[in-house]
Amino acid sequence: MGRITARWPVTKVTLGREPSRRPDTLAVEEPLEIRIAGQSYTITMRTPGNDVELAAGFLVSEGIITRAEHLAGAIHCGGPGSGGDENTYNVLDLTLGVGVPTPSPARRRNFVTTSACGVCGATSIDSVESTSSFVVADDPITVDVDVLTSLPDRLRSGQRVFDSTGGLHAAALFDGSSGELLVLREDVGRHNAVDKVIGWAANRDRLPLRGTVLQVSGRASFELVQKAVMAGIPVLAAVSAPSSLAAELADRSGLTLIGFLRGESMNVYTRPDRVMVTAALIEGQVTGGR
Repeated sequence: MGRITARWPVTKVTLGREPSRRPDTLAVEEPLEIRIAGQSYTITMRTPGNDVELAAGFLVSEGIITRAEHLAGAIHCGGPGSGGDENTYNVLDLTLGVGVPTPSPARRRNFVTTSACGVCGATSIDSVESTSSFVVADDPITVDVDVLTSLPDRLRSGQRVFDSTGGLHAAALFDGSSGELLVLREDVGRHNAVDKVIGWAANRDRLPLRGTVLQVSGRASFELVQKAVMAGIPVLAAVSAPSSLAAELADRSGLTLIGFLRGESMNVYTRPDRVMVTAALIEGQVTGGR
């Protein structure tokens, strides 16, 4: 799998057995510096692959682009210490489309975004709660509960790299009506996996993503709700818990937020009117929010 995975020697310890040495497969984590017109904008820790999608999704989340034509080009260039001659594939220089304003230096993130956080280091919530170009509150989507309960297993079955490493998050976009899988991406960071999914859509001019469900493998944080709203995704489902701030933002935005989506049950924290409950489910398995 190239730079996506790496082999590492480990000592296997099992109760009642002699320790043994064997190689293990790890998910690769490397920095990606995103530049805009040659100027550094941010550095994020990610799993290499789908870097242009990652960058495009990040720009959507930042409110910089909303259409494919807004991103005119992207090129990997030499990284730090290479003298510009050796391409490390860890620096991506973006060219914005005609008429798209270059972000001011004040918006640049002068810290490394870790694989665990997409907005860590911000001084206030107001600075990251961007105004979306799209409105999710008026999306008429309804999703059958049987479709929703099938999504975690379908997400897991599509995690090709997770099968060999056990160390990657995943995000997938599904059609809310048919349940069709539109795209699935993996990464060491939850927010990176979501950015890659959104970038896939942005590069194909599919924003806003009306009528879709974003399924994620971990918890639902504020940043993931924000990214969904910025891309016009009306439903976000997670296998684990949301944070209180995520629920508050989802409520204000009119996004349907689902957590603890496991087996045949889930908690619907906001906009439960979009979840179509069938008689086959036991009463009380789905709990509604505001």
